[in-house]
Amino acid sequence: MNLRSAAGQVFVLQVVIVVLLVAAAVTALVLDAERDSWRDARRQSLTAAETFANAPGTAEALMSKDPTAVLQPRTEAARKRSGVDFIVVTNTKGIRYTHPDPSLIGKKFVGNIQPSLAGRVTIERIEGRLHGARVQAVQAVVPVTTPDGSVVGLVGAGLRRPRVVGTVDEQLPIMLGAGAAALAVSAAGTALVSRRLLRQTHGLGPAEMTRMYEHHDTVLHAVREGVLIIDARRRLLLANDEARRLLDLPDDVERRQVEELGLSEETARLLASTEPLTDAVHLAADRLLLVNRRPTAPPGGQTGSVVTLRDTTELAAVTGRAEMARERLKLLYDAGVRLSTTLDVAGTARQLSEVVVPGFADGATVDLLDMVMSGQEPARETGQAMRHVAVSGSREVSALFPVGDLVTRAMPPPTRIPATGRAEPDSDLSAAHQRQEQGPYGTRKALDHGLHSLVTAPLQARGVVLGCVNFFRTGESPPFDEDDVSFAEELAARAAVAIDNARRFTREHTLAVTLQRSLLPRGLPEQNALEVAWRYLPAQAGVGGDWFDVIPLPGARVALVVGDVVGHGLHAAATMGRLRTAVHNFSALDLSPDELLAHLDDLVTRIDNEEATDRDPEDTEHKGVTGATCLYAIYDPVTGHCTIARAGHPGPAVVRPDGSVMYPEVPVSPPLGLSGHPFETADLWLPENSRLVLYTDGLIEGRHRNIDTGLGLLHRSLVAAAGGTPEEICQAVVDTALLPHASDDVALLVARTRLLPPSRVAEWDVPSDPAAVAPVRAECGARLRAWGLEEIGFATELILSELITNAIRHGRPPVKVRLLHDRGLICEVSDASSTSPHLRRAATTDEGGRGLYLVAQFAQRWGTRYTPRGKVIWSEQLPHDNSAAADDTMSDTLADVLLSQFDDAGDDDRSRPAGG
Repeated sequence: MNLRSAAGQVFVLQVVIVVLLVAAAVTALVLDAERDSWRDARRQSLTAAETFANAPGTAEALMSKDPTAVLQPRTEAARKRSGVDFIVVTNTKGIRYTHPDPSLIGKKFVGNIQPSLAGRVTIERIEGRLHGARVQAVQAVVPVTTPDGSVVGLVGAGLRRPRVVGTVDEQLPIMLGAGAAALAVSAAGTALVSRRLLRQTHGLGPAEMTRMYEHHDTVLHAVREGVLIIDARRRLLLANDEARRLLDLPDDVERRQVEELGLSEETARLLASTEPLTDAVHLAADRLLLVNRRPTAPPGGQTGSVVTLRDTTELAAVTGRAEMARERLKLLYDAGVRLSTTLDVAGTARQLSEVVVPGFADGATVDLLDMVMSGQEPARETGQAMRHVAVSGSREVSALFPVGDLVTRAMPPPTRIPATGRAEPDSDLSAAHQRQEQGPYGTRKALDHGLHSLVTAPLQARGVVLGCVNFFRTGESPPFDEDDVSFAEELAARAAVAIDNARRFTREHTLAVTLQRSLLPRGLPEQNALEVAWRYLPAQAGVGGDWFDVIPLPGARVALVVGDVVGHGLHAAATMGRLRTAVHNFSALDLSPDELLAHLDDLVTRIDNEEATDRDPEDTEHKGVTGATCLYAIYDPVTGHCTIARAGHPGPAVVRPDGSVMYPEVPVSPPLGLSGHPFETADLWLPENSRLVLYTDGLIEGRHRNIDTGLGLLHRSLVAAAGGTPEEICQAVVDTALLPHASDDVALLVARTRLLPPSRVAEWDVPSDPAAVAPVRAECGARLRAWGLEEIGFATELILSELITNAIRHGRPPVKVRLLHDRGLICEVSDASSTSPHLRRAATTDEGGRGLYLVAQFAQRWGTRYTPRGKVIWSEQLPHDNSAAADDTMSDTLADVLLSQFDDAGDDDRSRPAGG
């Protein structure tokens, strides 16, 4: 630290102050300790003297023959107990009877005894000898009186002058420590202040600071920008030379009010205001000034403001052009942002018309070819129809150019605009006499609506004209100039690219939607087991691979399928179609859900392997099928039994008839394509009027919603619509759970269960005896008559005879027969064998092999399905069967012959299985 600096000098001053304060404190401590010591000595001496003088026997001892002999031991004992230095007893003449120094007994008492002889207590400071040394002491003299009040002697007690060194020794370290701490704090504070001063002055000394001030003052008055400093009382504290020149200020302006400077009222009010300003334009005399003002509040000082003035008179014109260019660039940027927010052709055109009004034009119309609106590639020939797609501006402009109308004006159509893409301006429509009164776009009507200037710019992309954009100016707006025409061309070029992108997206989206719609079911098949409602909602991002299906199965059963293919676009839609077709084919085999998913998994793996061989490494769109999910359920209306299996798909929800919602525990298997993992099933028993809800993951999750939130919304909608029809439940789920801007498509399937009444089901156990065929056939015929199906009785008995006979001869017991009266008649014959009969064409020389041929001729459909306990041969017949066997022209004799052949257990035609 430099002691010659301001900080060093302050530190020295602080040290002197601290030393003086410490010295004063020590002096005060000594004086205070000495005063307290004398006061304690007086009190202690007085107490000892009064105590001994008033002690019993003291007066009697003074009046005894030898007072010294009696009192000397007593005084010594009392002196030691009381802690005083001496206790002296004298007679009324001041002769000592006792003294700590026996050599002084009998000598004159040192001190003033007259007041004590008068009965008062005397306290005084004395000098005398004690134990051979002269000392200063505090002495208290107390009279000894008899009961009648006469003084018979005196008692003096005293203490030597107390020493204050011990007290001072105890307090002095504290004071010195406090002083040292104060010096340390002062040194630290001085160091911090010195460092801060060095930091604020950047290490400059007084000389450097002086030079810097001179430089700043020189710069302040040399800059070509006026600087004014005004305090809170609106007094001008500083004005540089440029400010004086710009405002024509007099020389003596410092410390004067702003109102007294001779400025105009508006200028004075501007300077006196405290509101912050940034690049405010102010006209002062013939100068155009750019004014900036900022409030100032220096630490410890008064608030005020700093005003800067810049002469922009010469730059006004240049600034205007630069501002116009800046606004045009900003408008182009805004247009680019807004045009990129949508891939809808009409929406893009609407954004184009809105972004230029009123920043560039008072009105605008966007006219596009009809082919562009439908997403088609526009032809290059002329004469194509255009429509007003978007109009922005005043009501007059909207009335003049109705949206959706065909363009029939005589102004040059876009196909006649030069291929270079140059816009055509019409700065003065009133001079365009050749086009007056020619169609609704005629110049006369345009002038009547206030339009006076027009620029028509073509919308061209990739060398093809898509349409045109028209910019209008009305009222007091200036006509379009060359810069405006160039800007219109640039804006139209950018908009044309955006519109063409939207057109191409529309085309691809239309193709994908068309493909997907063609692959999805167009209607639900007729069946009585379930009442089904569905929704398919494509994603905004494009067509996805979600799909669903309702597939009738033999035995009045119905299969419900919901699946999801990874990705979006044409590839996802095509893949979805392949998987849906595969599910239909596998369902025709009447496989269980787990077996069907296993076959589908093998198919997905094979498809991926085939595509991986031929796939281009740079092709990022076709990512394969692996990861597709599927849920497959089979519902039996006879028993209410439902078997479900799923491969990576969300589980179903079930709304019970009482309105409660449950989520069955269906085992989760990996998605399709990860072969090698078995699929598991879950068995449910659904009461009648239960609602089975199947859906894809797009319904319950998205980019901005987790799956728990989606499941909560789904549950809430199902509870709210629990008593509704499947159609009402579908709508409630879509209204509640669907994301507003879903990034994935959604497939939703709601099925209400029905049970086949027991009166429409008939079952028989058939003994393993061919002779049992006739009784069973007779009972079946009776049941058909009870159901009102006499018209197909003959064909049914023929079918049952063939199937039962085959089961008895070539199957294993137990053999059972079941008839189901649903939409038609279903005949089922089951046995414990797993062998399946096959239809074949028998030769003329064959003895058998024609039984199943007859079944195929009389039945609408027939087939075989396998169960854990064997197989079931089934056939279906419609109530109004038009087969030849049911024709009224067939004679009863032929029927009897045929039936008798089936009754004969030894007939050669039944010696073989019906299939061969």
